[in-house]
Amino acid sequence: HRSSLFLKSKCRTLFNQRKKPAKLAWTALYRKQHKKDATSEVTKRKKRGGKATLSRAIAGASLEVIQKKRSEKPEVRQAARDAALREVKERMKKVKDTKKAASKGGKKGGKR
Repeated sequence: HRSSLFLKSKCRTLFNQRKKPAKLAWTALYRKQHKKDATSEVTKRKKRGGKATLSRAIAGASLEVIQKKRSEKPEVRQAARDAALREVKERMKKVKDTKKAASKGGKKGGKR
C-alpha cells in the first residue's frame, strides 16, 4: 500500500523513479531554487542600521565617574592599579604574619 498521496500519476511515477523535484523544471521546488519566482524580489526590504550606542550610568557608578575614568591617561590608571595591588599584598602579608605567630605559640612538639 502507498503511504503518500499524489495529485497526478505523473507525480507518482516520477517519485517512484526517485527523481529529485528540484531537477524537474515544472515543480515548485525547481522554480524556487532557480529564482523563477518574480514576487520574492519585490518583498525584500532594506534592513535598518542599529541605533548609535548611548553612554549610560551603570549601577554603582554615575555617568560623570565613568567619563572621568575613560578620559584619564593610561599612566595614571596604571599607577592607581599598582597602588591598589601593593595595598592588597601588604594586607595579605599582615594576615600571614599573624597566622604564623598564632601557630608558633599554640602547639608544642611536632612529629616524633
